[in-house]
Amino acid sequence: MNKLTLLAKHLWLDAADTRRAIPPDMVHRLAERVAASEQRHSGQIRICIEAALPASYLWRLDDKNTLNDLIRQRAVMMFSKLRVWDTEHNNGVLIYVLLAEHAIEIVADRGLMRHVDATHWQSVVSHMASAFREKRYEDGLTQALEEASTLLVAHFVRTDASASHPNELPDTPLLQ
Repeated sequence: MNKLTLLAKHLWLDAADTRRAIPPDMVHRLAERVAASEQRHSGQIRICIEAALPASYLWRLDDKNTLNDLIRQRAVMMFSKLRVWDTEHNNGVLIYVLLAEHAIEIVADRGLMRHVDATHWQSVVSHMASAFREKRYEDGLTQALEEASTLLVAHFVRTDASASHPNELPDTPLLQ
């Protein structure tokens, strides 16, 4: 696909497309699941779903920057922009979905990356992609959330359930 065709594809999609794929009732259920998950561990989980890449990313497409590179760069940028990297224990996780390319990225902070290798995250992405191919977006996101939660509980379990645990990041998925 040439750059102009790709640009047109991404300019065609917007936040309304994201809201059609992820309706408000699903957003609410996902937010509740994130909140429940974070009661079991000290980590923070964010879900970000974008319709398309900004044009500024697409113009960087060349021999050195493949589309997959750009998608990963965008996920890392959103990880930073949403301050997932800024949690107290450096154990935040971003689940990033780019609808235009049916792409999924998971970005975990350094505290969790010390315990979990990239192949495990690829397995989580593979499970999500399988559900997404069948248009089961909520199932795929829920499964990824549960898998990330399991890892966070294994390495950052909350030891005192009654202790106050600040919610450092919003639980509601970001739709763009």
